[in-house]
Amino acid sequence: MSQVTERGSSSEQNTVNVICIKWGKKYGADYVNTLHSMVSRHLSRPFRFVCFTDDFEGINDDIEVKAIPKIGFKDFDEQLPWTKGHGWLKLTCFANPLYDLEGPTLFLDLDIIIVGSLDEFFEPEGDFMVIKEWDKSDATGNTSVFRFNIGAHEDALEHLKNDPEAATADVRNEQEYITHFVDRQNKLKYWPEKWCRSFKRHCLRPFPLSFFQEPRIPEEAKVIIFHGKPHPDDALEGRSGKWYRKVLPTKWIAEYWR
Repeated sequence: MSQVTERGSSSEQNTVNVICIKWGKKYGADYVNTLHSMVSRHLSRPFRFVCFTDDFEGINDDIEVKAIPKIGFKDFDEQLPWTKGHGWLKLTCFANPLYDLEGPTLFLDLDIIIVGSLDEFFEPEGDFMVIKEWDKSDATGNTSVFRFNIGAHEDALEHLKNDPEAATADVRNEQEYITHFVDRQNKLKYWPEKWCRSFKRHCLRPFPLSFFQEPRIPEEAKVIIFHGKPHPDDALEGRSGKWYRKVLPTKWIAEYWR
C-alpha cells in the first residue's frame, strides 16, 4: 500500500468535482484510469477528478489521488470494510472538510460506462441528486451516480457515528442509509429516468432474444450502470457471470469504455 496521502491539486473557480473510491482488490487501477478518460471526453466544463483510494499504484499521473478520508469512525479510518460491506466507504465523501474540495460534486462508481454528456448532471437544482433504485417502491436511490455539495451532509455521518446500530437497523446498505436519511430532510431528488440505465435491466434483450441480439444502448442514456454481474469487461467478451443470463459479446462497450 502506498504511503502517499495526496497527489495533485487545483483551485480554479467554477470548477466542479468528479470523485470515485477505489478500495481493495475488486477493481484495478485500470478502472480508475478508464473512468477518468470517459469523464474527460464527456464533461466539457472545468473539473477536478479525484480518486480516494488505499492504493495509488498504477493510477495515471494526471489523476488527482488522495487517501480515503478520515471521518472519526474507527473501521472507516483504518480503511477496513465496515461489517455491512465496503460499499459503506462511500459515506466518507461526506466528511467536512474533504481535503481542499468544495462545491458541486458528482460521485461515480468505477464500474459504469459513460455514453453521453455529463454536463447535464450539474444543471438540475437539488441538495442530493441520485438514481431512483429500479426495484424499490420506497425512497431508495442507487448511489452509482449521485451529486451533492461538499460538506452539506456531514450530519449523515454524525448520525451514523452516534449510534451505528440504531442508525442502520432498518437499512441493508449505504445507499438505503444515505437516501433515506436525506429523504427524511426533504432533500432527495432523482435524475431523469432515462439518464442512468441498468445494463441488466435496460440493455440486455429479453429472453429468448438475448441469445440472438446484442445488448443495446437505451435511448437518451448517458450512463450505463453495472450492478452485480456482469462487469463491463465481462459484457464486452460475452460473459454473463450467471448461468441463467445470456449476454452476447457487446461490441459498443469497447467504443465507450476506454
